[in-house]
Amino acid sequence: MEENLVLSVRHVTSGYRERRGLFRRGEVTQVLRDVSFDVHRGEILGLVGESGTGKSTLAKTILGMVHPDQGEVIHYTKRPQMIFQDPYSSLNPAYTVGWILEEPLRIYGKYDASERKRRVREMLERVELPEECLQAKPAELSGGQRQRVSIAAALIQRPRFLIADEPVSALDVTIQAQILHLLGELRRELGLSYLFISHDLNVVYQLCDRVLVMRHGEIVERGTADEIFDHPQHPYTKQLLAAAE
Repeated sequence: MEENLVLSVRHVTSGYRERRGLFRRGEVTQVLRDVSFDVHRGEILGLVGESGTGKSTLAKTILGMVHPDQGEVIHYTKRPQMIFQDPYSSLNPAYTVGWILEEPLRIYGKYDASERKRRVREMLERVELPEECLQAKPAELSGGQRQRVSIAAALIQRPRFLIADEPVSALDVTIQAQILHLLGELRRELGLSYLFISHDLNVVYQLCDRVLVMRHGEIVERGTADEIFDHPQHPYTKQLLAAAE
């Protein structure tokens, strides 16, 4: 069973304590409530829910940025990389695309300069960007190009699992479709798995194999994309689908 998994989240509960001053401790606000699920090798698992329902907190918990109060997160590959909603804020504006993509390999220290540059060019080709982009800074690129660079940066160390947090919500519909197609192609070519976080159910239906529906930090429904969209069971899922129509 475990050889088919990239991630297991087991009964994770977490929250944060409000600050009330130097010596006063505020009340604890619960964010995630007994969350459990697996991500299988090669699948795209969607996570949907309204803003503020705990999706980003869950992503941070998986990445180790938030420590759960209860439960555990088990990684069966090296820790996932992140594709962010706003590539402009996640890419260093002071450096060129070539520098941004090469820097993780430079820090890793395993490759010489020629091998680093070869891997950068190969990754740029995988995300379908021309080699001239290597000399450009993020501000000189379009929104779609920046998101492709963000995907390349997430993949440059060859992870097997990616978390995509609203990766197309800041893009227009035409560019959204191109990025979704690219994510699907990369999944097939590289054997990737994704946790795909979105509030847009139409996007999730296009891309995802299975779907989790989160409300107030709980998973209230789960199933294949067809099950969730054709035969929703929970009132909240029905509400989300009605709003998307």
